[in-house]
Amino acid sequence: MELSVNTFVSLDGVMQGPGGAQEDPSNGFDRGGWLVPHSEAGQLDPVNEWFQKADAFLLGRTTFDMMRSYWPQVTDPDNLVATALNNWKKYVVSNTLADADAAWGDTTVLRGDIVGQVRRLKEQPGGELQVHGSWKLARTLHDAGLVDTYRLIQFPVVVGAGKRLFAGGAAPATYQITESQVLSGGSGVVALTLRQTGFGTVGTGEFEVRDGKEAIAS
Repeated sequence: MELSVNTFVSLDGVMQGPGGAQEDPSNGFDRGGWLVPHSEAGQLDPVNEWFQKADAFLLGRTTFDMMRSYWPQVTDPDNLVATALNNWKKYVVSNTLADADAAWGDTTVLRGDIVGQVRRLKEQPGGELQVHGSWKLARTLHDAGLVDTYRLIQFPVVVGAGKRLFAGGAAPATYQITESQVLSGGSGVVALTLRQTGFGTVGTGEFEVRDGKEAIAS
């Protein structure tokens, strides 16, 4: 399986609490729900496409608890997100969550060496192992070089505080944008799909003036 991270981000990279005031108030975050004013018709259309690619889900404890309290209430058979989350295989990362307390469909608790366990999951046949939200877990997997694809919906708002997708010290990596779309609605929300092309280093260079023209130095 390939590993993808799928999340909503603000213009300044915040991914914490996009959908509601109490979604994730940790560390005193009081700006939850920043996505909602920008979620008119069409703004979240790519999300169904994300879930259609999933074979299993990998979630951090906080995101797992939030999703488990919400999605089992959605019983509409036409809601693909609810169908996927309520019925497909899920892994939750936690050293404190008991197996019995993780009951939500087909769920397995991962403990201990998470990087090693995720490497082994990626060796299994299948489509995608998808991470949604799960800020701390996403960062751990990024720094281990395990994220094959990022899918982001970026909203034109600067939140100014909160957990950021790539906070200071993230491992360097390079990506190719394989899909991009300005979503309908006119508010400038952008959907991006990025596939990793390199990890551990970032290419550098410089410009020079050559024969009166600006050029990339050889």
